[in-house]
Amino acid sequence: MPFYVYILASQRNGTLYVGMTNDLARRIYEHKEGLAEGFTKRYGVKTLVHVESYDRAEDAIQREKQLKHWNRPWKVALIEQNNPDWEDLYEQF
Repeated sequence: MPFYVYILASQRNGTLYVGMTNDLARRIYEHKEGLAEGFTKRYGVKTLVHVESYDRAEDAIQREKQLKHWNRPWKVALIEQNNPDWEDLYEQF
C-alpha cells in the first residue's frame, strides 16, 4: 500500500499545507469538502499541487516532517519544479 506526502495550496503562491495519508483520494476529498476540521478548512486550502509516493509509512512520515520544516521559498520551488502552473492534481488520483 503506498503512502503519500502532499502539499495543498489556497491559490497560486497562497497558503500552503503539508500532509501525509495512505488514501490520497479520500483525504483530498475531505479537504475539498471542508470535512477536515482545522487549518485547511479555516484557510480554504483545497488545491492539490504536489504529491510524493512512498512504500513505507516511516519514509512518508519522515518526508512530511522534513517538508514542514522547509522555508516557504523551498516549498514553492518544489511545487513549481513539477507543477509550474499550480494545477490541481486531484483528478489524477
